[in-house]
Amino acid sequence: MSQNIIKIRQLVIVSILLAIVVVSLGAYTRLTHAGLGCPDWPGCYGLIDVPETAEQILKAEQAFPERPVEPQKAWNEMIHRYFAGALGLLILAIAFLSVKNREVGTPVFLPLFILVVVTFQAALGMWTVTMKLMPIVVMAHLLGGLTTLCLLFLLYLRLKRFHIREGNTTLRSYAKYGFIGIVILTAQIALGGWTSSNYAALVCTELPICQSGWEEQLTFEESFDLIPPERDTYEFGHLTHDSRVTIHVMHRFGAIVTTIYLVWLAFVVMRKSTSAYFKNTSLGLLVVLSCQIGLGVSNIWFSLPLGVAVAHNVVAACLMLTLITLAYGLKRKI
Repeated sequence: MSQNIIKIRQLVIVSILLAIVVVSLGAYTRLTHAGLGCPDWPGCYGLIDVPETAEQILKAEQAFPERPVEPQKAWNEMIHRYFAGALGLLILAIAFLSVKNREVGTPVFLPLFILVVVTFQAALGMWTVTMKLMPIVVMAHLLGGLTTLCLLFLLYLRLKRFHIREGNTTLRSYAKYGFIGIVILTAQIALGGWTSSNYAALVCTELPICQSGWEEQLTFEESFDLIPPERDTYEFGHLTHDSRVTIHVMHRFGAIVTTIYLVWLAFVVMRKSTSAYFKNTSLGLLVVLSCQIGLGVSNIWFSLPLGVAVAHNVVAACLMLTLITLAYGLKRKI
């Protein structure tokens, strides 16, 4: 392997770690209700940092009288933006080096596509603020961050050239089930994002589905409207209690379906494979899935503690990366 590819791969590893930090900070920002901590973009009240002096705060509140300065929330938002900007620059460097070294077998289309995705993700970050936390934009921003992370991880797998010695060559046919799992997990993460962006995480306080009487509260009329009625702000939600219950219940049903499917997939691969790689990856999938279930239950049981809620977002991303590892190995490395 050439030194240029090794350098690009090292940059990709750093970018993956940074993307995980950005996803974590994004969840932290959302869960601390700091999404509008800065009412403008990309700065904060017209500054590159946060207003702190009495003069700066006075000018900021005169310019944005509807949003009094809350320094802690503003810093949460700006730190997230700083890290996201650093990730964007790093992805730009990866794309540039990939194009420059395309003759030595470096993937070109994927790094350029990641650059396009992260550029659109920056636009979503702006719209999150300018559209005042419209749920569909907030959810799309969450999925955009996850997509960026997953594509970077896929690029890492493309650059890591290896072959798996698998005695059961028919196992390759199970790659399609891995990709189906990715679709199911993506839908479940989207439901989680919709639950969070509509402030529906705490409307069900009992397990396993919801408190008694939830069946009578289900209403799909407005629960999944992607374009909501126009409002000055969508902060803290705009839906009725019944609509939020519906969203939360659907997320729990999605969790059940996702769990059953991923457990089945992991056990099938472990049973049919002769390779330690696939056995260990499948076991890892089960371990991460168990952690995610435990975090989801803890969110309900302990009324959404901040650390647990952030971890629930991060572990969801790790679960997706583990599933991508399994599916990619089945499709490309046997």
